[in-house]
Amino acid sequence: MSLATFRILMITRGRSFLAAMIGFFEAALYITALSQVVNRLDNPLNLFIYAAGFAVGTYTGSVIEDRIALGHVNVQIISVEFHDRLQDILRENGFGVTTVEGCGKDGKHNILYVLLKRRDLPRLMRLIDSEDKRAFISVMDTRKIIGGFFPRRKAK
Repeated sequence: MSLATFRILMITRGRSFLAAMIGFFEAALYITALSQVVNRLDNPLNLFIYAAGFAVGTYTGSVIEDRIALGHVNVQIISVEFHDRLQDILRENGFGVTTVEGCGKDGKHNILYVLLKRRDLPRLMRLIDSEDKRAFISVMDTRKIIGGFFPRRKAK
């Protein structure tokens, strides 16, 4: 199941060839494991162990994918009071920021858009939280990027 979870995540990120290769090994393992369970259905413990392995494998696959953090995300930040300072801090820390004007319930405010590698998301979230704990943040997976500018990460 770890492979299945990882394979599905690769498909959603547009990595079809890698997903197909994972699927090949996943099918071979699945058939082998399932044949062992089907041949021994007289013992309910076998079914329980198979189901437990299925659940653990699903969880493990998602943890592995989260640690690898492949791909990019698009983060939308609405900071009503601190948008000017926040965009400066993000740029100083090597993030590209696009600002657009929006209009919400309480009037006009700026919306900051940051496109970044998923592995850099925790660092971005810490920077936002240190400046504006009340910021509204939306994170969306990005499947494909064409063009644009990605600044190099600033040395610490």
